[in-house]
Amino acid sequence: MWNETKTAASVVDRAVGRQTGVWQESPLVGADALLKKHQATASAAFRLAERPFLELVNVRGDTRDAAFVQAVQQVLGCKPPEKPNTIARGNGYDMLWLGPDEWLVRSATAHDASRTAPLQAAFGTAFAGVFASAVDIGSGYTVLEISGTRTREVLSRGCPLDLHPKLLGEGQCAQSHYFKASITLVPTGADSFDIVVRRSFADYFVKIMLDAAEPLMS
Repeated sequence: MWNETKTAASVVDRAVGRQTGVWQESPLVGADALLKKHQATASAAFRLAERPFLELVNVRGDTRDAAFVQAVQQVLGCKPPEKPNTIARGNGYDMLWLGPDEWLVRSATAHDASRTAPLQAAFGTAFAGVFASAVDIGSGYTVLEISGTRTREVLSRGCPLDLHPKLLGEGQCAQSHYFKASITLVPTGADSFDIVVRRSFADYFVKIMLDAAEPLMS
């Protein structure tokens, strides 16, 4: 979610196709042709797509601090998950456990380009006087979604985790890597996942995953 303020003249917002004063460009712009080709031929076995421009905020705090927990509830409508590798769901946001004092908050829908980091701003207000932090990281990451009957096989080609649904299923998350790209993996169904990947690795990630999936897509 790279937002760059332009001049007074409006430019086209690629995410929603309307005139705004902000430019948004997917980190997968370089793989656009490859993605379109894949999506035109994708089967029930495997499909990959981007969920562009979601809000992503890194939150740090202490769940032993009642003021921190209350502030999170005020913004998200849920408490921070304390069990490792689990997810709490609030009012339009997911809060992913990354560590004992660290979480990733992700919006369910795309960010409005006309507003600057609204979630971070909401946390900033709620965290006033609280020993906690919220940092917008949406410009450095993107979210991909993969689905299909052979999705776990495609993932297992480059991810060292045990991906059995009894060990990694809905309501959980895990940090790992896919070949050389660091990822946060979020199961969304029996055969579907969201994947949070760094912007700098996004183009590589798409190419290497589609290459790994090709033999399994028939």
